[in-house]
Amino acid sequence: QVPLVESGGGLVQAGGSLRLSCAASGRTSSTYVMGWFRQAPGKEREFVAAISWNGESTYYAGSVKGRFTISRDNAKNTVHLQMNSLKREDTAVYYCAADRLVAVTTINPQAYDYWGQGTQVTVSS
Repeated sequence: QVPLVESGGGLVQAGGSLRLSCAASGRTSSTYVMGWFRQAPGKEREFVAAISWNGESTYYAGSVKGRFTISRDNAKNTVHLQMNSLKREDTAVYYCAADRLVAVTTINPQAYDYWGQGTQVTVSS
């Protein structure tokens, strides 16, 4: 088990920034690929970004590339998602996910074993 707890969501105006954090528990969590997904009302959960266990490889959805940055601090068992230039279409519940076997380029949420409870991000115009 890899318990995950997200934080940092909130309400922000378009063009603004937010930084999401995901705290992972367990001594093996630093060996997992970590990902961020999001789900807007009435839509399927979609991939946002992922980072390899050592932080050397990252992968982004085209819709967020250049605006979002994923990073991790294995000493603190945390993963961050820095979101800049936010748009209304970024409004969604954001989920942190972890899996030991997926590739960084895996975008299918069903491939990830562990999930947080989600944090709401709302971007207003």
